[in-house]
Amino acid sequence: MLSPVKPLKGNLLVSEPFMLDPTFKRSVVFLTELEEQGALGFILNQKSDLLVSDLVSDSTCNFPVYIGGPVANDTLHFIHSCYDRLNSGIEIMDGVYWGGNFEALQVLINNNQIERSEIKFFIGYSGWGVEQLEGELEQNSWLVANSFNSDVIFVEDEENLWREVVIGLGPKYAHIANFPENPQWN
Repeated sequence: MLSPVKPLKGNLLVSEPFMLDPTFKRSVVFLTELEEQGALGFILNQKSDLLVSDLVSDSTCNFPVYIGGPVANDTLHFIHSCYDRLNSGIEIMDGVYWGGNFEALQVLINNNQIERSEIKFFIGYSGWGVEQLEGELEQNSWLVANSFNSDVIFVEDEENLWREVVIGLGPKYAHIANFPENPQWN
């Protein structure tokens, strides 16, 4: 197996460099739930052309919306690091929360009390059924990053995020950050 690390809630899944599935090609997924019944997470580096105000009728929020994954694309989710002001959300890892009181969040955003660097919005999510993620790990589809700066979750540089996370895995993996997207381009 390419990645000896078993994933846990709060880890990052990093797609292998030649993944053919266009949904997960060069993607970094933040795992927010991992249980026997399956796993759930959000793709951090696939920004859509939408803003929150495009999806929420009474919102003036001009923060970008990311494509969290192929499941339930009619749902809006958010991850944040502003529990001190929002006072709601499920803690995923130290200082990073999933969801919370959306009405209170809108007030905070409208009053400029939340910065773009503290929150990320997603349409849909990525989900795996029972033992599905384990199977994909055995097929070397993913690397697991369990040690990283949580700021990476809120980075808006989608194009370089995959590369930077791979390099952050250490010298054993850093060389794959330079692999071309298509092996025939080599």
